Amino acid sequence: MARTVDQAAHAGRRTQFLDAAEILLHTKGYERMSVQDVWSQVGASKGAFYHYFASKQALIEAVMERMADQIAAALAPLVADPDVPALEKLQSFFTGLGRWKAQRRELLVALLRVWQSDDNAVVRQKLRPGIADRIAPLLAGVLEQGAREASLAVTHPESTSRVVVALVQDLNDRLAELILSFDATGRPGLPAAQETVAAHTQALERILGLAGHSVVLVEPAVLSPWFTAAPTAPTVTATGSAIGGDDISTL
Repeated sequence: MARTVDQAAHAGRRTQFLDAAEILLHTKGYERMSVQDVWSQVGASKGAFYHYFASKQALIEAVMERMADQIAAALAPLVADPDVPALEKLQSFFTGLGRWKAQRRELLVALLRVWQSDDNAVVRQKLRPGIADRIAPLLAGVLEQGAREASLAVTHPESTSRVVVALVQDLNDRLAELILSFDATGRPGLPAAQETVAAHTQALERILGLAGHSVVLVEPAVLSPWFTAAPTAPTVTATGSAIGGDDISTL
């Protein structure tokens, strides 16, 4: 007789591995984190880990996919209210996205080092469509509403939402390069980041037929901490616990 799989228990154990990976990324960093660290953190066996993930890289991909799901879940309520004008929803979307990332700054910097490495170029290209699949439908609804209200000059909301997501992903890549450069060298990166955000904001406004300064793509108060105070590297003890660093609080 075939064995029945407890789906809730299966999903729960997978979540434990992902939670452990996030903690270890925060306390040890990607390079020092081993898959043995992950299954030890969970209290599971080597076989149990490889039942869910084929490799350390597959685990990190799953962490990033889960983050995309979390972003979509966090943003969905902001764009769901039919009584809120489309332009206000659009601003709430970008504001919410920026603040969600800011609350997880140290973890995201650790992930950026993996995400932006040359070795992971293929992984980035593979994950991008999946991230777009999670985010674009939320934007499409806002753009469709904006077209009805005549507040946004959009004739193809679904396709345009993909264009906007691609623009935001390109902005993320440019900012990631600047953040990692600042983190490694301490050279001022904020002016270049501000210019990059301004250029992408202008492009977004033109795509949507908006007047200048209609949308704040990244709030200054959210952008500046990434460049004015590098994340504190935690000190890791022999047991793997961290001393120092921020608490754990990529479209």
